[in-house]
Amino acid sequence: MGNVAIGTMDYLRRKLSAKPFAEIDVSKTVTPDMIIVEEGLIKLSRPPKNIFYYQEIPDLIIFEGETQLREVTGAKLMEHILDLARELKVRRIFTAAAFPLPMSYKEEPKVYGVANTKSFRDILYRQYNLRIMESGQISGLNGLLLGFAQKRGIEAACLLATMPLYAVNLPNLRASRAIIEVLQKILKIRIDLDELDLRIQGLEREMSELEEGIKEGLRRESPLELFQKEGEVPGYVKKKIEKLFQEARQDRSRAYTLKRELDKWHLFENYEDRFLDLFKDHH
Repeated sequence: MGNVAIGTMDYLRRKLSAKPFAEIDVSKTVTPDMIIVEEGLIKLSRPPKNIFYYQEIPDLIIFEGETQLREVTGAKLMEHILDLARELKVRRIFTAAAFPLPMSYKEEPKVYGVANTKSFRDILYRQYNLRIMESGQISGLNGLLLGFAQKRGIEAACLLATMPLYAVNLPNLRASRAIIEVLQKILKIRIDLDELDLRIQGLEREMSELEEGIKEGLRRESPLELFQKEGEVPGYVKKKIEKLFQEARQDRSRAYTLKRELDKWHLFENYEDRFLDLFKDHH
């Protein structure tokens, strides 16, 4: 989403002048999902590239995959990545990902962290002052690689940068920049961000026009009206309700806020049993 991960790694390896040294060939396991048309003639799309780059100071390997591979092919790819990591005595792995939220593009992205060990998670929080993602899901190899690395005994973390939910299909360079800033601290490196800043400025007008168009559409028809018409609860509403349930379990005073949110969306009947269960004594 937002090309956040690929944008982060691509900029990082270019500015560090990291050199390619290995590639995972997936041509025999990946089936093309489209054809390319040029002047009325077709050709099959080429398999995605998966390349390792090396930077000596600091001692750093950057892996860049052109697309998200799934299921059996994705699992095999992760095994190959971790085989090489073990052979080269890699100590820690970082992945990057997007964290889409109902926010404006004008808001500064925030970076959250998750890890596959408690000690590494605590380092992210205490040493680098990262916000910790308390709950949720991370889809794709950006998240799954942490679980596969855990089985190999390799510490791994995912850095997630917030971005507008409405723009998940557009490149979000602000989010990539936020992750690069965090990686600078962790890896003790300096990255020239001038080129990235210029590209971000170039996208400002496009993003402003997009956001204004969405606001205008919402003024005509509110999310509640859309929900009442289509019977589909927006995803961000479901996430907010689940978060409020978690907070209310810890602090019953939050139940008032939860009830208000359920009433706002006419969803109290759907959640009534769970809501009342908050006030039962469990021994």
